[in-house]
Amino acid sequence: MKWQNSKNTFISISIVGDKDIHKLNKKHLNRDYPTDVLSFKIEEKMDDGTFYLGDVVVNKDVAKKQCKEYNNDLEHEIAELVAHGVLHL
Repeated sequence: MKWQNSKNTFISISIVGDKDIHKLNKKHLNRDYPTDVLSFKIEEKMDDGTFYLGDVVVNKDVAKKQCKEYNNDLEHEIAELVAHGVLHL
């Protein structure tokens, strides 16, 4: 099923640390290292009529490092990573 613009479309956003995102990256992408953000496309119509687009997982530890590098505050950096992840969905 392809995503369609709808008021009933949802995503899940999780904020985790290096250890958890490393496990996800290795399990799902066979990459043995932590990363800044992962996206998992679900594209599933739920029983209640909503459409579940997918999951975005943001690494807060990398966000802390990158916010200094890009001269952002942590909240802004996490928002940028969420936006990046959503674009991949």
